[in-house]
Amino acid sequence: MADVLDTRQFRSSTQAALMSLAVAVCYYTAGRLGLMGRLVVEGAVVTPIWPPTGVAVAALLLLGARVWPGIALGSFLVIASLTTPGPTTVVTVVSNTVAPLCAFLLLRRAGFRLDMARLRDGLSLVFLGGFGAMLISATAGVGLQVAKGSLDKSEFWPVWLAWWVGDTMGVLLVAPLLLVLAGPAGRFRVRRWKEAAFLGLTTLILMPMAVLSPMSMLFLVFPLLIWAALRFQLAGSILCALFASVLATFEATSGRGAFLHLTDVEIMAKLQAFNGSAALTALLLASVITEQRATRRSVRRACQELAEVLEHLAAGEPSPGPPGTAESRAAPPGGPRNP
Repeated sequence: MADVLDTRQFRSSTQAALMSLAVAVCYYTAGRLGLMGRLVVEGAVVTPIWPPTGVAVAALLLLGARVWPGIALGSFLVIASLTTPGPTTVVTVVSNTVAPLCAFLLLRRAGFRLDMARLRDGLSLVFLGGFGAMLISATAGVGLQVAKGSLDKSEFWPVWLAWWVGDTMGVLLVAPLLLVLAGPAGRFRVRRWKEAAFLGLTTLILMPMAVLSPMSMLFLVFPLLIWAALRFQLAGSILCALFASVLATFEATSGRGAFLHLTDVEIMAKLQAFNGSAALTALLLASVITEQRATRRSVRRACQELAEVLEHLAAGEPSPGPPGTAESRAAPPGGPRNP
């Protein structure tokens, strides 16, 4: 018996180690991708979208808290790829690990569902997983730079805001997409494929036009987000929002299109406002639509069950009930008998 328990513990430990290693690889890859869209705010390098936070939160929600070493390892590898690790690296790694863990614990306590089929799930991800938990990583990261002397105290708030928004956007844009990809695939009819292809083609044409135009036509993105949310819920809306945000980020880093002739602070403020608005629109509207559709399906099923009960009552038959109950069993021949 002891050998069996030891074998199970070994398998569980090995599985946890492999999953943590996979999370570390995904975290590092997402970090390198995020660094491709860097901006400079008050002399500090920040990322408008930091995908590793979304990877970390999604990994914790899908695999559990046991994969936190993978988050820590991935954070260390990202830092090591940028600079020589030192004593302050420990603080950064800890804050980058604790923030997603806090997001995971807050979401679990709030009853967060992975399918995000309720408005409360979307609100929980926004305010608990994004706005709330990412305060930890932003405050620790920027505070550490001020303590080292890399930043002046007057530069704390602009850099802190950019750091916090970047981490939050990673949670709001990347985590929902990973949760959708990890969930069960729904059935797709042919006409829905046609509509999805048309939406994708329209997105590929209209979104670059809105972002690349120097006339600041970013508002053209939001009808597409609403269309995607209404017809394809979270899967469609979050893909459109992520594509628009990534496209806008790369244009902002090069100072072209809608971000032409703006200062670094103005570029960051405009980009943060656009990315945040797109993420909130896609996430919350998709949650509302999904919840309403689920409510309609529940009402339709209840009406069908009620109609069946009324048909049985009209025919003089016992109404169908749950399996194993008295109502679900047919009455004996000749009708009920008195004892």
